[in-house]
Amino acid sequence: MTADVWLPIPPDEIEGLPEGPDYRFWNGAEEFPADPADCAFYVVPYMKPSPLCVRPLGRMSNVQVVQTLSAGIDHVEPGLGQLSAGVRLCNARGVHEASTGELTLALILASLRGIPDFVRAQDRGEWLGGFRPALADKNVLIVGYGSIGEAIEDRLVPFEVARVARVARSERTTARGPVHPLTELPALLPEADVVVLSTPLNETTRGLAGADFLSRMKDGALLVNVARGPVVDTKALLAELETGRITAALDVTDPEPLAREHPLWRAPGVLVSPHAGGPTSAFLPRAKRLLVDQLNRYVNREPLRNVILTTGASTD
Repeated sequence: MTADVWLPIPPDEIEGLPEGPDYRFWNGAEEFPADPADCAFYVVPYMKPSPLCVRPLGRMSNVQVVQTLSAGIDHVEPGLGQLSAGVRLCNARGVHEASTGELTLALILASLRGIPDFVRAQDRGEWLGGFRPALADKNVLIVGYGSIGEAIEDRLVPFEVARVARVARSERTTARGPVHPLTELPALLPEADVVVLSTPLNETTRGLAGADFLSRMKDGALLVNVARGPVVDTKALLAELETGRITAALDVTDPEPLAREHPLWRAPGVLVSPHAGGPTSAFLPRAKRLLVDQLNRYVNREPLRNVILTTGASTD
């Protein structure tokens, strides 16, 4: 049995790793730490470009597990076709909920209360008063109600919002109330003051927030994207923003990163953060706990957590 484990965090910095495997540190360097054919468990480097993340996959002929440190898996999907059947792909559910939930609330509050305007006014030495919208009493729609969507709602509740509506791929009921299927999204959009996108990027959600979606948002509504940039049709969003009818707070964009001359930088009513939802001080301790748990499960032949798919398995 091949026993190499590739980690993007130095193994001597992770307390509790099980004995047995040979741990190799690789965080995207040009030179591989060992023969990729000997790798059984590959932990994908975090916040690295997709081509770099998938570069070793074609040579990992004996890999059994591919573990991301992100909630999304779209950056590794282009390389999955190079893998043998039976490889388990796991995501990082449980790692990013706190950080992404925090940033989502920060973006909502900063946008509604005009924090960017205050910062610019401070630079000018100008006292910028006036009334601003509050989050209290607003209707919030969360599109993509997985663990991150749940974490966002946890942080919304103390702010006295009027209502939180939830949308996911399929209908279900939670302790907090119903989760509506995507088919009901057109009817829910006109009621929302704040629309939060926290969906994975896949064939269903790519371009989800297009011209029709955006046109259904009420006048004055705020769109917040903490999902993936391509979930929003950038051209359609720019067209709406230029009218001043809606505003947006974007932690992710399409393209990403934005070039200096991209019109999104200068569009009215937009707050852009540079894909900052995950990389915080909360990331490393949670990532280490996930890896220790997963690798102990792997060594002891116990079921792994967060298995998103198995290569070669039917999706029917």
